[in-house]
Amino acid sequence: MQSGELTYESLNSLPIWTRMATITLDEMRDVKLMNRVDTKYVVSEGEMLTLLERMAECGYRVQIIDSVRACRYDTLYFDTEERDMYVAHHNRQLTRQKVRTRTYVETGLTFLEIKNKNNRGRTKKRRTEIARENFYSFTEDAAARGFYKENGRYAHEAISPALSTRFVRITLVNPRLTERLTIDIALRYEDMRSHATASIPGMAIVELKQDGNTISDLKRIMLDMRIRPLKVSKYCLGTTLTVDGIKHNRFKQKLRNIAKRLGINEIVKR
Repeated sequence: MQSGELTYESLNSLPIWTRMATITLDEMRDVKLMNRVDTKYVVSEGEMLTLLERMAECGYRVQIIDSVRACRYDTLYFDTEERDMYVAHHNRQLTRQKVRTRTYVETGLTFLEIKNKNNRGRTKKRRTEIARENFYSFTEDAAARGFYKENGRYAHEAISPALSTRFVRITLVNPRLTERLTIDIALRYEDMRSHATASIPGMAIVELKQDGNTISDLKRIMLDMRIRPLKVSKYCLGTTLTVDGIKHNRFKQKLRNIAKRLGINEIVKR
């Protein structure tokens, strides 16, 4: 299979699944890791397939929902008119926040999620379930509006839909249930204000979620494959690629690093 060809259908029919144990959504509740340390990597689709083989050998299990292993996610990020949340990340503010709604397509569940990063590098996520029809306008839900008022840093009147991100996710857990790993493939971005779109064919974003920097087979495998961590935000990456004139100087090197990893000359900003 050539780079860039992986789709929802082909990901769910990979030969590796016959050799990897599964874990149910209910069983995964013990490894939510809502207050965690994240380590991210960017890999090519070919490297991702190799990674899955290595992880199966180490006893990792793949989450399964009604026989589906690669699940679809629809995410909508909110920001101010000036995109203050994006700018805070770009300017390396240690404490920052992102606000999004997310629908898990396979289960139909939709949530309002607020992610906070503190000055010690830990990520804490809070969320509340909302009706699917409030995906684009969570403030119409009184309970969600109250949740946001309690946890959001910006007035709810000041934020609006900024970026749509759609992708397919594979979720795995280690045998000791001490870490969770997500692999996001086939990312598609749309700026909600200009409707410009972008994607990076052949790319997968791997994210390791732990309560702390504990021993991890995944980290050992990545070291063996000579793949180093790369801090990357899907929101910032999509905004950089779809919003004309947006400040992105500090993300230029990341784009070069991603291009090198994927074996392409450059990632063209739309």
